[in-house]
Amino acid sequence: MTKVHFIAIGGSVMHQLAIALKNKGYQVTGSDDEIFEPALSNLRQAGILPDSTGWDAGRVTPDLDAVILGMHAREDNPELIKARELQLKIYSFPEYIYQESKNKTRVAIGGSHGKTTTTAMVMHALQQQHQSFDYLVGARLEGFAQSVNITDAPVIVCEADEYPASVIEKRPKFHFLHPQIAVLTGIAWDHINVFPTYEIYKEQFAIFIRQMEPGQVLIYNEGDPELAELVTATGAHLRLIPYGLPQHTIENGATRVFFGQESASLEVFGNHNLLNMHAAKLVCNELGMTNAAFLAAIATFKGAAKRLELVAKNDHGIIYRDFAHAPSKVKATMEATKQQFPDRKLVAVLELHTYSSLNAEFLEQYQGALDAADTAAVFYSKHALEIKRMPDLAPELIAQRFGRNDLHIFHDREKLETFLAAQNYRDTNLLLMSSGTYDGLDFSKLKELLSNN
Repeated sequence: MTKVHFIAIGGSVMHQLAIALKNKGYQVTGSDDEIFEPALSNLRQAGILPDSTGWDAGRVTPDLDAVILGMHAREDNPELIKARELQLKIYSFPEYIYQESKNKTRVAIGGSHGKTTTTAMVMHALQQQHQSFDYLVGARLEGFAQSVNITDAPVIVCEADEYPASVIEKRPKFHFLHPQIAVLTGIAWDHINVFPTYEIYKEQFAIFIRQMEPGQVLIYNEGDPELAELVTATGAHLRLIPYGLPQHTIENGATRVFFGQESASLEVFGNHNLLNMHAAKLVCNELGMTNAAFLAAIATFKGAAKRLELVAKNDHGIIYRDFAHAPSKVKATMEATKQQFPDRKLVAVLELHTYSSLNAEFLEQYQGALDAADTAAVFYSKHALEIKRMPDLAPELIAQRFGRNDLHIFHDREKLETFLAAQNYRDTNLLLMSSGTYDGLDFSKLKELLSNN
């Protein structure tokens, strides 16, 4: 029996891989210094929750076939030190995914934005068409029990993240997947704590393209000039399939998409989602699916969690929650909402929560990002700045960086709640964008905003 030990098993995708391997019949152990929900309950239910928290070198034994190292583990971790002493095989998460999928057709979906949604669309279509596949995705999706699955399926569909693989493997995760079919959705600078300049960030995508074997498939967004230039410069050895915005119509807030003679009405909307869908269709075509079969499947796709997620709606207003936080994502989400409902006002609130967005210099990248909103607000938590050991941000600086003198700026959750309650939501949509929680904002109470108008 294959024996695997996880150092830092409690991570959001790490614990999902652990469960997937347990389900495959492997003997799985793990450790962590803290495990939170939902990982705690998930691991307990799978029977692989560590019996105590903390690190214990005694858990690392010579008979282990693999040690999988989570992002949370540090270089001085006693279990990592022991694994090195024993000269065991130590893998980062993506390195191990590759080990498990060497004999599969590997699909990797990368890019600065749209990775999760495009991956989710491919997964949804394959599932609807009863095709067997494994997967790795950065969100919980409706219809899927977990976010990682490893079986004996002939195909694996991976969301391909550019973040470093582990504390001992600083190269980006997507460099280890070696796909036969790849998607790149676009390039927009992010993760400045890891990639201090745009050129360094862009080079990671160039390496990804160069590493692909001759004749393999690269599906890329030709509407992104930076990406198109990069693909032309580095992708001549590949079978290149460009994509753009597919033909579509919008009537009464509903979108219909057309591929040749085939068409379907959609439950998602926005140019960014139409681009994601075009990429997903091309992947599914490569895996043997017809346009008609893809459209029949994608018509029931409701979106990935926290991507234009519906919080509440009535006849004259909708409240959406969206994971958007990087400048390109914020702009795309804003424009999509405005385009879908051109006759409604848009109130948009963005939380600055990531290291990049709280950096005074990087904030310049947000210039004009909130322009599509009729009323725009920015929220940031003083606590988040303290945790990240970053200097305070002056409201005047934030307004200047966004290029809006009328920008409402809050760092107190109660004042944000008062602001939201004071808005008129007649013929108005509210869009809340963040990878955080607005310091504990109660989203379940937001529906009252619509009922009060």
